[in-house]
Amino acid sequence: MTSNSSVLDPVFHALADPTRRAVLKRLSKGPATVSELAKPFEMALPSFLQHLRVLETGGLIRSTKVGRVRTCEIDAAQLTRAENWIAENRTAWEKSLDGRGQYADEMP
Repeated sequence: MTSNSSVLDPVFHALADPTRRAVLKRLSKGPATVSELAKPFEMALPSFLQHLRVLETGGLIRSTKVGRVRTCEIDAAQLTRAENWIAENRTAWEKSLDGRGQYADEMP
């Protein structure tokens, strides 16, 4: 579990923020420059760049620099790992919730 956590923790940390989720949603349409990605957000560029670093650290995006222009694109491999983890655990969660619901129904 530790190795799985060490891989997934940065992914879920990155996904926990609405700004970063919005960036991923935009990048799902295709690559974009940092300026294009930052435009909709009312924050200083250094703050926005921090969000991009978290996404890169989580392995959710990758960027390339040509001259002075940095372009980002989504990297779906880590998203697939997170999706697989959720799917693997969903059955256990649903059984647990079903059991609790049945227990609550049986209470006087």
